[in-house]
Amino acid sequence: MSTNVLPKRSVASTTRRPAAGRVRGVAWVVLRQNRFLLRTMAVLLVLAAVDLLWIHLASRHTIGVLKRTGCYSPETWDNVRCYAALAPISRPTFWFAEVLQPVVTAVPLLVGVFVGAPMIAQEHERGTIRLIRTQSVHPLRWLAARIVVPGLAVLATTGVIAALMSWVWWTDIVHGPYAFDPPFQFFTYPALGIAPVAWSLFALAVGVLLGQVLRRTLPAMFVTAAVVGTAFGVLSWARRYLYPITDKVVPLNEAQPTNAWLIDRGAVMADGTRVGGDTCLFGSHACDGATASWIKYHPAGDLVPVQLVEAGILLVLAAAALAAVFRLARK
Repeated sequence: MSTNVLPKRSVASTTRRPAAGRVRGVAWVVLRQNRFLLRTMAVLLVLAAVDLLWIHLASRHTIGVLKRTGCYSPETWDNVRCYAALAPISRPTFWFAEVLQPVVTAVPLLVGVFVGAPMIAQEHERGTIRLIRTQSVHPLRWLAARIVVPGLAVLATTGVIAALMSWVWWTDIVHGPYAFDPPFQFFTYPALGIAPVAWSLFALAVGVLLGQVLRRTLPAMFVTAAVVGTAFGVLSWARRYLYPITDKVVPLNEAQPTNAWLIDRGAVMADGTRVGGDTCLFGSHACDGATASWIKYHPAGDLVPVQLVEAGILLVLAAAALAAVFRLARK
């Protein structure tokens, strides 16, 4: 006698139960979609960490040799023996200032163009956005997960790299015996502190918004590059005004403070009037009776407050861009 009914034990044994703690649903899909990005970010983080650790160890070793041999002071570098002991520090210093700083400065632009812009634009371009809207997962929940995973990856990667860059700059570069690298220089400022993190999150949000608006990958990438580059130029110009400028009268022709960002300088005449620095150039006699100099500058200690104000502006703009993305998605 045959039967078509399977034993209850067999049915139970063929039922697959999801493993406890396994990522499922929309989170699993988004993680699968971002596998390449997550792996790339991990590789970049490891390479940057190894590079910066090498710079730190090489600089510490050379500085130790200089101190042990009495060659740490710049006055001793004319000596052939001291110059030979100093030479090894030039390579890690060059690598940090001329290679790593420009690369880290360019990271936000790369994030916006290659991570933010294609994120939603590709879904529209391929037509998969229509399929997503037919699933049981709410489209806004899918959109939130689609943005959060790359956002967290960018936040973690840029945060760790920025912390390591700041650590090496503080311990081995600006306080070292050889390099001159003030914090407000063009490639130094955006590679230190919270600047790489804030700019990367801003660029990511701008790229996502433009991908949602344009719905084409290449146009979104080009426009994102233009917008992020323009924003960088505007804020670089306005940066000096983000925090109160120090205005000080100093002895005549005194050098500016160490590692400061000099905004303007000139001469103070005997009657107390101020003359601009340009007036004293090219053999002019307009400043012959000057009794002191005046300078306007940002001291090195202004780096953190200036960056905090700039980061606040960028994060507000990023939040506004993401709010616009969700508003468009509702429609």
